[in-house]
Amino acid sequence: MNEVDVAATVDSLVELTVLYVPKLILAILTLIVGLWIINRVVKAIRKGLTNREVDPSLVPFVSSILKALLVVVLVISVAGMLGIATTSFVAVLGAAGLAVGLALQGSLANFAGGVLILILKPFKVGDVIEAQGVTAAVAEIQIFHTILKTYDNKTIIVPNGPLSNNLITNYSTEATRTVEWVFGIGYDDDIDKARQIIKDTIFTDERVLNADTPFINLAELADSSVNFKVRAQCNQADYWVLLFEKTEAVKKAFDAKGISIPYPQIDAHLHGNTTA
Repeated sequence: MNEVDVAATVDSLVELTVLYVPKLILAILTLIVGLWIINRVVKAIRKGLTNREVDPSLVPFVSSILKALLVVVLVISVAGMLGIATTSFVAVLGAAGLAVGLALQGSLANFAGGVLILILKPFKVGDVIEAQGVTAAVAEIQIFHTILKTYDNKTIIVPNGPLSNNLITNYSTEATRTVEWVFGIGYDDDIDKARQIIKDTIFTDERVLNADTPFINLAELADSSVNFKVRAQCNQADYWVLLFEKTEAVKKAFDAKGISIPYPQIDAHLHGNTTA
């Protein structure tokens, strides 16, 4: 290599150094500062989620997803500063993301539903809910589905997407519940006597919270019976016990006091000539 070639090579190196070293230094500084900002943002979001009492399993998951997205954006920006063409890279990434999204749209909907459930908390583990045609206790809330346990110990797995977008009845949010019965008596029975029997049977129980204001009203004159509607307030834990116990107790009290509980019946009358 002669002196001319050496000089040309040195000039090229100097030119490349002058051209790219400032960009490289700026890119490195941007990367360092960007990572520091990302860490601060993620920490702030983690703290905010924790203060809102979001489910502990959701906090690191959301933080990791957010940090990964921010780092990808930062790397693309730094690559652009170095003169690397990022347009095609972003296009390929977008196309791949679209394809994956279309292929996994059901799973993504369930994921979004799980995030909403964990953040908004329409129910929690241990609550009894009615949703998707099922009444059961919530055993576990996972990111893609919720596990329910029925009273006969069946396990039901409900996808979070439909669950979060449809009607949910939560029976466990209030400390008290109202037990409701309908008791029918015969048309020939004494209404006041029946009302007193119901009152003595149900509203003398210490578990009934509205004993001073009993709700016992004549609700319907049905085809075969006169129907009372009865409502008693109780603590959440006493609901089912009172419902079943007092249904049986009122039936026995009616029997003992001579109050009939009629059942539907049809009187058929035949008309026409008969032949011997």
